[in-house]
Amino acid sequence: MSVYLLYEAASGYALFHAHGLDEIGQNIEAVRSSVLDLNRFGKVVQLTAFYPFESALDALNQCNSVSEGVMTEELRNFLELNLPKVKEGKKPKYSLGVSEPKIGSHIFEETKIPCQSNEFVLELLRGVRFHFDRFLKDLKPGDLEKAQLGLGHSYSRAKVKFNVNRVDNMVIQAIFLLDTLDKDVNSFAMRVREWYGWHFPELVKIVNDNYLYAKVAKYIENKAELSEDKIPELTEILGDEDKAKEVVEAAKASMGQDLSPIDLINVQQFAQRVMDLSEYRKKLHEYLVTKMNDIAPNLASLIGEIVGARLISHAGSLTNLAKCPSSTLQILGAEKALFRALKTRGNTPKYGLIFHSSFIGRASARNKGRMARYLANKCSIASRIDCFAESGSTTFGEKLREQVEERLDFYDKGVAPRKNIDVMKDAIKSLENKDTDVEDTPVEASGKKSKKRKSKVDGEESEPMEEDRPAAVTNGDSETKSEKKKKKKTLAADETEQVNGVNGKHDGTAKKSKKKSKEGDGEAEKSVTKSKKKKKKSKTEESD
Repeated sequence: MSVYLLYEAASGYALFHAHGLDEIGQNIEAVRSSVLDLNRFGKVVQLTAFYPFESALDALNQCNSVSEGVMTEELRNFLELNLPKVKEGKKPKYSLGVSEPKIGSHIFEETKIPCQSNEFVLELLRGVRFHFDRFLKDLKPGDLEKAQLGLGHSYSRAKVKFNVNRVDNMVIQAIFLLDTLDKDVNSFAMRVREWYGWHFPELVKIVNDNYLYAKVAKYIENKAELSEDKIPELTEILGDEDKAKEVVEAAKASMGQDLSPIDLINVQQFAQRVMDLSEYRKKLHEYLVTKMNDIAPNLASLIGEIVGARLISHAGSLTNLAKCPSSTLQILGAEKALFRALKTRGNTPKYGLIFHSSFIGRASARNKGRMARYLANKCSIASRIDCFAESGSTTFGEKLREQVEERLDFYDKGVAPRKNIDVMKDAIKSLENKDTDVEDTPVEASGKKSKKRKSKVDGEESEPMEEDRPAAVTNGDSETKSEKKKKKKTLAADETEQVNGVNGKHDGTAKKSKKKSKEGDGEAEKSVTKSKKKKKKSKTEESD
């Protein structure tokens, strides 16, 4: 069986025919030794056909399809034109060697061309790659390297742009920066307290907040210059007049040492840096909240923006978090404790990053593990909805949060929670109601126009309606039939009421129905006797 080799170069598709393989014996070591020698390799492998790419964009599209294991129309036409044709009902006497098994399976599904990808074929393709510039005669030196470099750059650039989780990267970077900012702001604020504490040590006990301490230290500068005239401005900073008065009184009897003007300037500049960092931290937190509401609204509404962002960053992306089972999500962030427990055969951890949620803090010590397991289950559902849903909404997250609240009440008070199916049905109904409300708003705006149009249409169609009246007369037989059916139904209902009257139920109604039926029977008998008498009279008159 002859072997053809498909080689995907940067400049186009190339098809090689490997013949005389029996001389080598298909030994991998023999192939490796003959690959480097062009004289030996050129006798075994020969170029059959070459299909150049039209442009750099075409080369990129072909490269993307090959990497994904998809055969394009150009590749299919190239193979069908240059490979030997096989008669119907007969097996081909050749096989196609490819580098990727995925594209080989796709070629076999589409064209029924047998493909193989093994070590022997890969060694042959390695030799083709090594001597490819020698097989093409019209190729100038350096052209192949330029094509490879351009295609490599465009392919990597397209892959970076095509990154599905690129939106998650912003959340991951923001939560990392937020954690580092928290550490830095705390350490810098402690340095400001310690530095300015040499000058005004009493201020540390009066002002506890780091941001306010830096703001007050920057405003006061030298405690000797602080007087009662500055109390209104201090009240604006601190928000409390009593604290402002306390600061002024403490400055008068302070035990701190005096600082030179240069030292005070440095302390003031450092306090300004701490204030800027804390303000930037607030803005970053707002950015993270808005970003989480865009990316994972259900997860954010269920467990909070910060904890949800930490879960996404620890998993690597939202899709990775959605793929995690709830048992993995429960201990996400406690991997060291888990492996330590497995090594020492101790108790495994019950929670990881999920512990920072308020639900586990509200649960009792006995129910913390149960609550973590239940919350992890709901978080996995919310992350999957956020990842794979077409449109984002917080309805599912709010309903899942209600479920967690009900579970807390169940552990504390014993109130039975709703089932998961019922909650999901309510969430779907609320989503549908929102969609209908959105669709109904433009219809109400154009209600007046539609009414005018309806009135015009009614005026035009009022005359032809008279032509439709005879149809009601022709349908008289059907109406009489329907009336007969109605009478039969009423008679059947009367009989059932009579049976109920015998059994002791609805006695009054049964008696009335019996009386009515008797009266009806008497009237019918009278009408029959009258008709008989009239017939007899008419017969006697005719005989006379």
